[in-house]
Amino acid sequence: MDGTTGFIGGYNLGSLYATEWRDTHLAVRGPAAAALARAFIGFWNRFCRSHERITQRYPHQFDALLTISQNEAMRAAFPIRDLYIAAIDEAEHSILLTTAYFIPDHILVNALKDAVSRGVDVRVLVPWQSNHVVADWMAHSYFTDCLKSGIRIFDYRYTMLHAKTCTIDGQWSTVGTCNLDRLSLVGNYEINLAVYSTAFAQHMSALFAEDTAERFELTIEQWESRPWSTAVYRKIELIS
Repeated sequence: MDGTTGFIGGYNLGSLYATEWRDTHLAVRGPAAAALARAFIGFWNRFCRSHERITQRYPHQFDALLTISQNEAMRAAFPIRDLYIAAIDEAEHSILLTTAYFIPDHILVNALKDAVSRGVDVRVLVPWQSNHVVADWMAHSYFTDCLKSGIRIFDYRYTMLHAKTCTIDGQWSTVGTCNLDRLSLVGNYEINLAVYSTAFAQHMSALFAEDTAERFELTIEQWESRPWSTAVYRKIELIS
């Protein structure tokens, strides 16, 4: 709005999402809001009719603590995926990852496993049941490998979890529209904000702790002994 205030995150507009979905959204003011406006205008103008083009321009400003990343399949540009991999590779203590659809490619999975091997506490929070059953089946195909490697998986069982956030080492966080699934990472237009702030990271860590307070943590023993009716998932191998 006017290049001075912006909103970014997973929140959809509608009564269902206000009352029955768990999401995370940010209000942004300052240079990052102008960057969001420019991102919207650039995308809009590439696909609208000529008479609908937005001519408003917002000056470029720099904020070393806030960066905007956009995925655009039509341009074969996937900086959000690179953003995640680079941040995960730098982790030394903790990775707190929340995603609605956990279907990463092998490079992202390996980055998380490598972090565990370095002694990083890697925790992934996913919905117990999402709004896409096929996405759940595909996510479940990763659980055995992840759990055996030491990645901790938590299930959110209250409502549909739709947040897309990550906080690393209590210093770096990202919030946006991008899930850790192949479509979001390389097929959709997505946008994320990365924040370099210990104060913000503390807030996001507290939010993660609240979301996992009931400790619905999935163990490898529980997962491998689950009822056959929920275990008959065809393992879907993604082309990497």
